[in-house]
Parts: sequence; C-alpha cells; structure tokens
Amino acid sequence: MPTPLSFFRALPFAIALAAAFPATGLAQYLWLDERGVKQFSDRPPPTDVPASRILKQPGRPAASPEPSADAAPAGDAPKGPPSTAERNADYKKRMTERQERERQTAEKDQFAQDMSRNCERARDYQRSLESGERISRLSSNGERIYLDEAQRSRESADNRRILDKCK
Repeated sequence: MPTPLSFFRALPFAIALAAAFPATGLAQYLWLDERGVKQFSDRPPPTDVPASRILKQPGRPAASPEPSADAAPAGDAPKGPPSTAERNADYKKRMTERQERERQTAEKDQFAQDMSRNCERARDYQRSLESGERISRLSSNGERIYLDEAQRSRESADNRRILDKCK
C-alpha cells in the first residue's frame, strides 16, 4: 500500500499532467447571431443558427468569418511601418512644402512692406500738393518745369486714386 508521503510526491506530477491536456468541459462555441454579433458559449448555438454562421465548435477547427459587404477589400489592408525610403521621401516632401510656405510668407511680408512705404510716399506727396508749395519736374531735355494749378489738380486727383488703394 502506498504511503501518504508518496501521494504528496506524486501530486505535483498529476497536476502538471492534468494541466497539459485541455479539459473537454472547456469546449467553446463561437457563432454570429442574426444581428452579426459574435456569441461565445460553452453550449451549442440555437438550432435556428445556420452552420455557415458557426465560426468555432469543439472537434472542428476555427473557421474564418466570411467577409461582410461592409468589409474593406484586401487591397486596402493596412500596411506595416513605412520603409526608410518612404520615410525619406515623406521628409523631403514635407521640407519642400515648408520651404515653399516660408518663401510665400517672405514674399507677402516684402509686398506689405513695399506697399506701406509707397503709401507713405503718396501721403507725403499729397500733403505737398495740398500745401501749395512749388512742385517741379524735369523735362526731357533736363530743364526744371514747375506745375501750374491745372497740372497740380490733375496730379492731386491721380494721387488720391493711389491713396484709395492704401486704405
């Protein structure tokens, strides 16, 4: 007759042996119900569930679910991480876009500064025209010609049109 001590020595081996084999009481069923929701159970699905919707049952390997109409095509499957070449191309693209944005911003800033300077010059010229001081121009042969009142009023009207764009 075995001694109680030998029973305790054999107990760890018996537990390891039992754990090595799956128990049949843990049989799992997996099926899709009428709404398409996955159901898990240790009992078989209801009889109204067709065999094509049973994804897994004991004694039969797991079946892959049928692709639904809403599922994305295989060509649109998500890719793994991008390769080094793809990352470099993406980096170069971002850098060229950034340089283009910086160039456009610099051009806009320069244009705004030029407009500001030109508007200030036009305001100064309008003050000179309205103050009544003598304004001269150089003729084609280099002589100084002073504006008369008619020329001054035309020049003032032209300058006002320029100033209207400055506001």
